[in-house]
Amino acid sequence: MIDLKFPDGQSRQFEDGASGRDVARSISPSLEKRALLIKLDGQLLDLDRPLPGGGAIEIISRDRPEALEVIRHDTAHVLAEAVQELFPGTQVTIGPNVEDGFYYDFARNEPFSLDDLPVIEKRMREIVDRDEKIVREEVDRDAAIADFKAMGEAYKAEIIEGIPAGQPITVYRQGAWKDLCRGPHLPSTKHVGKAFKLTKLAGAYWRGDQRNAQLQRIYGTAWATEADLEAYLKRIEEAEKRDHRKLGAAMDLFHIQEEGKGMVFWHPKGWMLYRTLQNYVRRRMEAEGYDEVKTPQVLDKTFWEQSGHWEKFHDSMFICETAEGEVMAVKPMNCPGHVQIFKHGQRSYRELPIRLAEFEGLHRYESSGSLMGLLRVRQMAQDDAHIFCTDDQIEAESVAFIELLKSIYADLEVELHSVKLALRPDLRFGTDENWTIAEDKLERAANAAGIQVERLPGEGAFYGPKLEFHLRDAIGRTWQCGTLQLDYVLPERLDASYIAEDGQKHRPVMLHRAVLGSLERFLGVLIEHYAGAFPLWLAPTQAVVATITSDADDYAVKAVAAMKKAGLRVESDLRNEKVGYKVREHSLAKVPVIAVVGRREAEEGKVALRRLGSNDQQILTLEEAIAVLTQEALAPDLR
Repeated sequence: MIDLKFPDGQSRQFEDGASGRDVARSISPSLEKRALLIKLDGQLLDLDRPLPGGGAIEIISRDRPEALEVIRHDTAHVLAEAVQELFPGTQVTIGPNVEDGFYYDFARNEPFSLDDLPVIEKRMREIVDRDEKIVREEVDRDAAIADFKAMGEAYKAEIIEGIPAGQPITVYRQGAWKDLCRGPHLPSTKHVGKAFKLTKLAGAYWRGDQRNAQLQRIYGTAWATEADLEAYLKRIEEAEKRDHRKLGAAMDLFHIQEEGKGMVFWHPKGWMLYRTLQNYVRRRMEAEGYDEVKTPQVLDKTFWEQSGHWEKFHDSMFICETAEGEVMAVKPMNCPGHVQIFKHGQRSYRELPIRLAEFEGLHRYESSGSLMGLLRVRQMAQDDAHIFCTDDQIEAESVAFIELLKSIYADLEVELHSVKLALRPDLRFGTDENWTIAEDKLERAANAAGIQVERLPGEGAFYGPKLEFHLRDAIGRTWQCGTLQLDYVLPERLDASYIAEDGQKHRPVMLHRAVLGSLERFLGVLIEHYAGAFPLWLAPTQAVVATITSDADDYAVKAVAAMKKAGLRVESDLRNEKVGYKVREHSLAKVPVIAVVGRREAEEGKVALRRLGSNDQQILTLEEAIAVLTQEALAPDLR
């Protein structure tokens, strides 16, 4: 007999070999109908799999988040079955879940086209209607390799060969089709439902290595209900309208070209936006006691070897060699350079904490296939800073940083959605004892700031754990931007020290921190968050003075001069076009304010202000308009 404990606290005994379905049926026939999976001591299992033992059990129905993850994985299997039915000879490789959906990579000589996707979707719906039973089997390792090779599935055979000896090999049959998989899965294909859609095609390399064969990837999304799918598709449609690459072109902010992959050409308006954001953050950091510095762009290889970056980060660095044989690296981060500034001269405990900030450009090699507008680049700058402090100062400095981050996010009208604690990775420097101390101190600092963290095993940097700050934008997407990392390693490796109160040398603690992270990436997020319609203080062009007739040209020029003198970023539009055309054009360019002037406004010294997105006009004297706009155009920290 096995003992099972239910969420309500009750315990019951069941026969050995009982399945999750047996348990659900024993409670009620309606629960059996709703059940898709079970969770035993936190582990998801197939509904019809014999329970391996007793423990805490939950019956998982369609409305649970755990079920959605399995629905998506099963949809990937249905996709693979449909593709192999429609395109014989296609090999399947891997098909994992991703955010909001799934993908499957296929090996096929002929390329898929977008026209294939509706055909594949139709066959997927037929497979759902077949209600094919999904059955788990444990198989012999050698027999499984031979079986998949006989089927022409070389990639699956290679995956099995890479599974450590002693681990069970499981195959899931889906009607006559089967796939190597750990599971769990739904009872049959009908439970997948039809709230799915194939979304796009992409290329991929086997095992993510460009030296390997190129595969074809089909992406899709799947949801528990049709209503959820419809809401997601609407969100994606809205996201496409907000695509920062399209808006960047329409607003003349920036461009990226083939000869400078991952490098941004900032146009005048885009650079104004960039500098406005950067200067705002710079003022906020100066107000918090940070000193701005500048460190070299290129440093000798030995420097990066000493810091550990050469070993851990070498593949992501741009390397160059001089005529004298020096091997140099373009800096991918500022932290080792800041340690050098800290080390220059003897430091006393009385000076701590020392906060060093830098906005200098960084370069990191990203594969060309991973580059994506401003969101994934090779050249960037960060609102980067490092705090050198004592152990006793960690919590206060961390809390102060978190409060600064929350304040900046509020000023930028983005929501702090969640905070995650990334824990020690497999490849790391430092002792386990120091890692345990660092992880504990960082979590306690977050709690002291009123934040509960979600733990992410294995996701820390090689030198220390980190807090990841995720924001949520106007259409509900989350982005990881800010970070706070606690580091005992670099001060040790780079021999940084200060004279403590006892007169002896001690190692400082190093806090790596950024509110925005990459300014390029954050601006991409902001462009999409605001859909290009920035608040007045951030807008590259804050106002346009547009004339109705040429009689008002001279007055418009005077108005622009007066506005510029007051510090506003303003342009004139004196073209011989109808004012409605001008208003539409500047609205498409997301100019926040259009000041319309005609003969009457010129005679009376007034302007008619039109706000972006509104048809209303506000008639003000030029002096009143300047007073209103200059106040509104102040950055939040200057108000």
